[in-house]
Amino acid sequence: MTSLRLQLLIFYLIPLLTKLQAIPKEEEWKSATATYTKETDGSIITEGACGYGDLHKASYGKHSAGLSTMLFNKGSTCGACFELRCVDHILWCLQGSPSVILTATDFCPPNYGLSSDYGGWCNFPKQHFQMSEAAFAEIAEKRADIVPVQYKRVKCGRRGGIRFSVSGSAHFFQVLITNVGLDGEVVAVKVKGSKTGWMPMARNWGQNWHCNINLMGQQLSFEVTASTGRTVTSYGVAPPNWQFGGMYEGKQFK
Repeated sequence: MTSLRLQLLIFYLIPLLTKLQAIPKEEEWKSATATYTKETDGSIITEGACGYGDLHKASYGKHSAGLSTMLFNKGSTCGACFELRCVDHILWCLQGSPSVILTATDFCPPNYGLSSDYGGWCNFPKQHFQMSEAAFAEIAEKRADIVPVQYKRVKCGRRGGIRFSVSGSAHFFQVLITNVGLDGEVVAVKVKGSKTGWMPMARNWGQNWHCNINLMGQQLSFEVTASTGRTVTSYGVAPPNWQFGGMYEGKQFK
């Protein structure tokens, strides 16, 4: 009887334990620093190392950030979302430590001619965020040069589907991927023409992906994989008469 009860207990517990292990743990807060740069339109840049171009058209706008080498990770972090809050500075941090959510859109290059405590804030291995003036003002006094912050990766809240901006030439097909939900970080992309099978694409730079094949005149489908391992497939994103320079919208991570 005891053996039977033990077997029944194991039978009911295993599915429960498996379910609990599948629930993602909330990220812990990590320490970094933050500064801001002035721009008349509220963005930190209009062109950046992630290749998004006009950040307002890319829907990131003032809530964009340039990341130091340690965080940028050779561009793979482009599109990822971070929650930041100013901490441990009674003079510069806003009362209550409000937080702001930013999208990684650019690289903050190191400046080894300056001290990492003054000017060389993005020197390796510093963890640093270069923010827009407007976003910085949501967590700290603008009179501050640099503030200590805490950050953590969070889910990206996006409106609409993933966007695919096509460029290149007949034998060099490139697509810029923006407005990615979930964790925002794309790690793999595949493309399929109406006359081809699924073909893996290589990261060119930032979130620009390419392959050397002529897909003109074919309906296009895309498969996007995020760093969490989840994949979303968008069939028939672009019609057979798609054009270089066009932007097409697919499905979104749920």
